[in-house]
This record gives sequence, structure tokens and C-alpha cells, in this order.
Amino acid sequence: MKELEYPFDSEYIIKKRKSLKRQLLADGSKRLKKKIAVFGGSTTNDIVVYLDLFLLDQGIEAEFYQSEYAQYWQDAMFPSEELLNFAPDMVFIHTTNRNILNYPTTADSREQVDKMLEAEMDKFRQMWEKIKETYHCPIIQNNFEMPFYRLMGNKDCSDYRGRLNYLTRLNEEFYKYAENNEGFYINDINYISASFGLRQWSDPSYWNMYKYAMCVDAIPEFSFNLANIIKSVYGKNKKALALDLDNTLWGGVVGDDGVDGIQIGQETGVSQSYYEFQNYVKSLKSLGVILTVCSKNDHENAIAGLNHPEGALKPDDFIIIKANWENKDRNILETARELNIMPDAIVFADDNPAEREIVRAQVSGVAVPEMDSVENYIINLDRGGYFEVTNFSADDLKRNEMYKANAERMAQQASFADYGEYLKSLEMTAVIDDFIPVYLQRITQLTNKSNQFNVTTKRYTPTEMEEVAESGEYIRLYGKLIDKFGDNGVVSVVIGHKSGEVLDMDLWIMSCRVLKRDMEFAMLDRLAERSKAAGIKTIKGYYYPTAKNKMVKDLYGTFGFTKVSEDDEGNSVWELSLDGYEPKNRFIRVEDNSSIINN
Repeated sequence: MKELEYPFDSEYIIKKRKSLKRQLLADGSKRLKKKIAVFGGSTTNDIVVYLDLFLLDQGIEAEFYQSEYAQYWQDAMFPSEELLNFAPDMVFIHTTNRNILNYPTTADSREQVDKMLEAEMDKFRQMWEKIKETYHCPIIQNNFEMPFYRLMGNKDCSDYRGRLNYLTRLNEEFYKYAENNEGFYINDINYISASFGLRQWSDPSYWNMYKYAMCVDAIPEFSFNLANIIKSVYGKNKKALALDLDNTLWGGVVGDDGVDGIQIGQETGVSQSYYEFQNYVKSLKSLGVILTVCSKNDHENAIAGLNHPEGALKPDDFIIIKANWENKDRNILETARELNIMPDAIVFADDNPAEREIVRAQVSGVAVPEMDSVENYIINLDRGGYFEVTNFSADDLKRNEMYKANAERMAQQASFADYGEYLKSLEMTAVIDDFIPVYLQRITQLTNKSNQFNVTTKRYTPTEMEEVAESGEYIRLYGKLIDKFGDNGVVSVVIGHKSGEVLDMDLWIMSCRVLKRDMEFAMLDRLAERSKAAGIKTIKGYYYPTAKNKMVKDLYGTFGFTKVSEDDEGNSVWELSLDGYEPKNRFIRVEDNSSIINN
């Protein structure tokens, strides 16, 4: 919904929150359902109201539990029966500097301040550990915003007795905990409050009158930032950025002004702004964001512009370059098809409001940020939270290389008349084996990102995945595929729950970038092998339809399973007897974990 995209009008959202929610619910979208417990150190009602809106817009329908005012510690440490029955999928702890009861005084020694800091940190640490132990779910914790006054003036930040110094040290302890604990995330209100304007954010009247930790106008900004973390945890991030060229990546029109006439580089303020934006876009590659071009231009002019000596971006930075005179909505749909992703995984950045409106209307789910002037390009993309990082794996660093190698594979495929011969030419090797710690983060990430090749759409938190990995009740497999063009990384995950002589499939997912390369059959063969060794005689598969996973509706049928039931909503159950099972993979050499450990 455009009204809920950054930069939004907070005043409008506050006034229209009820009608906005009605519109969101009326669109009939099938959303991910999650239960979120909010433990508040201040009043949280309005935070939940706007968080609900932003999450609905991101495809998440949340049910909320809220603690009573300032009861965050009690709810965490001594949960009520109501809270235990609620069984949250995520806990958000809304504390601010107003909840710090003991601050240093000018009479305190350094040792006293250090002990005070450790005691405060211990209180939070005990609370986090208790929540993890009780609910085994992700935790989001606010850090601390700066105080609205400085007793010691500028020295408040550098003197160990300063309140600002104390809060900075507490924040550092929070960050260390986040770094060492999977499934624990910081909601950075220190940054959001500074960006909003600390003086307005911390207006004391709102605390004194309503026990709000921030002014009312700041609550939508706060809730939007929080929603970005939640949607990222649950795999709702965007994957690709489709960029216009003229007056987006450089100033001017390369076809009219020529390469020498476009504005990019260090000569003027405007050209520096475009150069800075190009640098920002290039940095997104390091997060695994796929870069593409979607421009109305002659291809030769586009390449010439991207090869400008003062530009930060070059043609090789882009996986796909659509520089032609087709409508941009068609080019974006074609880009999604070539990348094997859904169109709603794309962000479209274009300075032309007419082009933005056409794409927004014609391509469902695509994000179309406002690009009103080059000075705001970075802010609007960055604060939009489209590529919010919560989990970051080694595969993310290599994603652009992987997609570029995929383009080379597609080019080679076109040269083969026989598809089987093409698959042989790829010289594929797969490592398919039980989970190992080095890949657990990527395995968890894949379960939350895969939507199309995902028969049950079950999601796992890091804690839940660790429990599965350590349990003897499951047969688990990850699949890593390598070919002559490069390493595709971990591309498939299978989890089955043992029940006597039956294996019930909880999860079967695969990255669509390796679709139709026999990887699904290689995974099935290994699953059959491990199941037989565990005394399993029947594998039972389940398909639960969503708007995105229609491609795997008959997956089990292609595997040789027999459909045993299907209800009115399309949910189906399949069975495969392992008696006389014959391997189906023809083109992939399969290895086990020893090949990785030994290397």
C-alpha cells in the first residue's frame, strides 16, 4: 500500500489507521500468521496499532499480547498462564532510557559505575535467557536512545559518570549479546530517534502525561522500523533492485547528451550526488541484493553510460540489463522470470513518476519507492527497509556471482538441442548429507526465503532449527550444488519426522535457481537411502497450497508418490513405499559431508 511505504505521512496514518486496516484486510491476501508478545516498559497500545498496519502491508497477520504498563520484567521472568497459552512466535521488548532506574552520579567511582552497569546488563541478560528457555522464539530488544539532556554538557559522552556515556556502554553490551546469540535482534531506536529529531522525540510531556517513551508523531516511524525487522526474520525481504538509468543513476539522458554530457563524478554537487548513489547501490551487492537495469534506452547507450569513467557502477555489476523500448512493467516481469524469482521480490527505482505509477499498477507486489530528487535517493531506499539484514550467510556474499553464473548456464543451455546432454555438460557435484553447524544459518535462512519450491511453507527460527539439528527424531538433509560455472551454495533442505516405520515430511524446499537440474531427484535418492537405513518403509509427503507454491503442487507425483487424499482447499497427502525404490538422479555426482570436512 502506497500510504504505508517510506517516506510516509505519519499524520495521515494516525488519522486514517482504521480505514487503512480495513483496506488491507479487504484485499483478500493470504498472509503469514504470527503471534507476537510485546513486553513494554512504557505504553505500547499505539505502537501495536501501527505495527499491525505495517505488518499487514508486508504480508504478515499478527496476533498480539501486550504486558501491562511497565511489567516487561515480570512478564518475562514470571509468565502468566495467559501468556504461556498464547505461546508467542516472537517477543518484542520495548524498553527505553526511561526504564533505567539507576544512573551514575558525579560522586560515584569508576568501580561503582562498572558494577552498576554489570548489574543492569545482568537483569536484561537473565530476562533474554528466560524468554529463550520458555518460548524458543526470536527476541527483538530496543537499544537505548540518547538522553534528552546532558548534565555534564559535552563531557557527558566521554566521562564515565555521564548519563550519555553510560547508555552508550549499555548499548555496546547489548550489541555483543546480539552478535553471539542467534535469533536476538536489536531495534535501533538510538538511530531512529536521532534521525527523527531527539528533541521532538523525547518531549517530556508525552512521558509525564501518557507514559509514552516518544512523541505521538514518532510512533509510526518507530513501528515501521520494528516491522522491517519482523518481516526480514520471516523471509519477507526483497531480493532484487531494478534500476532506471537516465536521471536515476546519472544526471541527464545519455542518448541525447552523450556519455560526456551526463552528470556523474566529482565535478559538481549534482554529479557527486549521483556518484554517491551509485556507490550506495554497489554496496547493496555485498548484502546479496541482485542488481538489474530496467531502462528505456538503446542498449549501446546504456552500456556506454555504465562505462563512464567517473561512475562507480559498471555493466558487470548487473545480472540482467534490460535497456530497450518495451514497457517497464513487462521488462520487470521478464527479469523476474529470468531470475526465477517472484515479481514481488523486486524493488523498482525510477525517477519518472509516470513510470513508477505504471509499474505499481501493473506488477502486483513490486516495491516502488519515491525517487523525487537525487539527494533523497539513498534515504528513501535505505529507510524503506527493503533489504533489512537479520541473518547474513556466506551465500549472501556470493549471490550476485551465483546469479551471474546462472545466466552463463542459460546461455550454454541454448546451444544444446538435447537437455540431457546440457545437464551432463554442467559436470555437477552435490553434497547431500545431515546438517552440519557451518551451514545451519544458511539452512535456516533458506527455509524463510523459499516460497515457490516449498511444499509446506513451514518456517523455522534459528532456535527451532538448532533443536531439529540436535534431535534424533528427524531425518535431515541439506543439498549443496557445484558445477563447472561455480558453487551454487546450499540450495535445498529436507526435514522428515520419524514415526515408527513412517517418515512424515515437515519440509521440502529448494532454491528455484537450480530448478530442473535433477537436484530434487538427488535429494530424494539420498532421503530414500537414509530412510531405509533408519528402518523407514513409507515416506508420507504433504502439500499445502499458497499463492506462490503452485509449481510444486504435483512434486510428489513426479517423485512416484501416490496421492492418498486431497481436501477442498487443495491440501493433499502423498505416500511412497520404499520397497524396491530405484534411484532417479541421472546427472549429479553425490558426495557426503566428508568431502567438505576433509577440504
